[in-house]
Amino acid sequence: MASIFTHPVVAIAFSPWVNKLNKRKVIISGIILSIFPDIDVIAFKFGIPYEHLLGHRGITHSITFALLFSGAITWLIAQSSKLAIWLYLFICMVSHGILDALTNGGLGIAFFAPFLNERYFLPIQPLQVSTLHVQHFFSEHGVTVMKSEFLYVWLPLLFLWGVNYFLWRIKKTA
Repeated sequence: MASIFTHPVVAIAFSPWVNKLNKRKVIISGIILSIFPDIDVIAFKFGIPYEHLLGHRGITHSITFALLFSGAITWLIAQSSKLAIWLYLFICMVSHGILDALTNGGLGIAFFAPFLNERYFLPIQPLQVSTLHVQHFFSEHGVTVMKSEFLYVWLPLLFLWGVNYFLWRIKKTA
């Protein structure tokens, strides 16, 4: 999995898309949804194996789950611009599985759960897989994880944020 520090970067990179109405609530929701799929790690505490549909990187990492859960959150928080907010929240949530599929460890992502439990990685895996244990994160391996995430996720998304912000400023002044 990508680290808990990197998943929210997607929500921040796309934050210029969010209109002024309820901006803080929507962006905070995007950050939470970008992290939320890892709620499935509690499955280990209940003896559910990694490869199970309810296991780590299973249904909560799927496209279907992201579509439905981001829709439910949009329905709860949005009074207007529902389609735009849903799209933003969906991107935040579905990005979790995509980032995890870019890592070089684990069993892959069940993108098509609950219809298929087959696990997938993307054709390239430039990201070092992060540990599930906080104490192991603050080690040499943790530094390696953060270096790969900074290079392959943070820098491109910082560039995207800049482009989005620039385009938002042009639109605002027009």
